[in-house]
Amino acid sequence: MQIPADLAQTLATAVEEGSLEGAARALHLTQPAVSQRLRTLERLTGQVLLVRSRPVRATPAGEIVLRYAKQVARLDAETSDLLGLSTAGTPSLSIGVNADSLATWFLPPLARLTDRLGVVFDLHRDDEGRTADLLANGTVAAAVTTQRDPVPGCTSTRLGTIAYRAVASEGFARRWFPAGVTREALAVAPLVDVDREDRLQTRYLEVMGVDAALPPRHRIPTTPDFGRAIEMGMAWGLMPQVQRDASTGIVDLGGPDVTVDLYWQQWRVHSTLLDEVAAEIAAEAARQL
Repeated sequence: MQIPADLAQTLATAVEEGSLEGAARALHLTQPAVSQRLRTLERLTGQVLLVRSRPVRATPAGEIVLRYAKQVARLDAETSDLLGLSTAGTPSLSIGVNADSLATWFLPPLARLTDRLGVVFDLHRDDEGRTADLLANGTVAAAVTTQRDPVPGCTSTRLGTIAYRAVASEGFARRWFPAGVTREALAVAPLVDVDREDRLQTRYLEVMGVDAALPPRHRIPTTPDFGRAIEMGMAWGLMPQVQRDASTGIVDLGGPDVTVDLYWQQWRVHSTLLDEVAAEIAAEAARQL
């Protein structure tokens, strides 16, 4: 069975607009026509694809169809460009990326691509352990992720490793670690996480033999402000080399590196734009990671 592209696009539009009424307006159809298309698609696939809530949302099976619809739309746009038929204007690409990559090494290759190809980027920032989910549900066409195994329908290429070191401001280190970074001191010294999903500091504590539930924790949700909190003496935390070099008045606390392997995953489709972006990002990662 082949899923009709127009029916898949109807599902994608309904999810994007949040309602069947919105999809009807966007597609210049009546609402009964949209409902009929969706019923036909669900009959063909034999599965419920859309939860009729407010807003409507895709089921797990529906997310697979959403990814297919977006891949077809990408191929249609590139084919039109190659044939000189495109009226869509500037090409765009959605990418998932973790905050530390975005704050350190990821933007320069995108700037070069923008200059060379005229492409614009729709970046979705999330924890590196969750960016693969954005690929799985079709939100993005490519992602920087810690997931090595390819998302279904995608390819996976290793980019490199980010090594993190524990750091603190000079004043914080004097106050909380006067005798060095001992287990006793780590159990009471405040630390900072980006959010509840950030496990870098926890991994460091576990290697150091400290119960990660003991120290008080700040949560500061952006990489630049995370770094500023450390510089201002609020807490200790882990930083990659590039971020440490850009910070002032901080000292290395010692202890082990905490490493994170990064992978580039993208849709398994023949896309000149995706391939050029992947090559530029891989080259930058080879220099920086």
